[in-house]
Amino acid sequence: MDTSNKKEIVMKTAVDWLVDHLYLVIPNEERNFLEGLRKEALEKEKEQIKEAWYNGGINGMGLFETNTGEEYYDQKYNQNK
Repeated sequence: MDTSNKKEIVMKTAVDWLVDHLYLVIPNEERNFLEGLRKEALEKEKEQIKEAWYNGGINGMGLFETNTGEEYYDQKYNQNK
């Protein structure tokens, strides 16, 4: 499949979405604590996404355009900028 003209859509993780919305109601002095929680939660969420990618691949779906769950995560969520 030719993907050269395909515009990549960067998705936001559920963790990022939640923290972004919490920023609207959390005082500035609490944000460092929230950032620490975001980092931990993103690592856990990343592992779950990679595991789901792997399980989808070995169960015969093979619908991914990436070779690894890490590549899939980076492509969809643009975490390694």
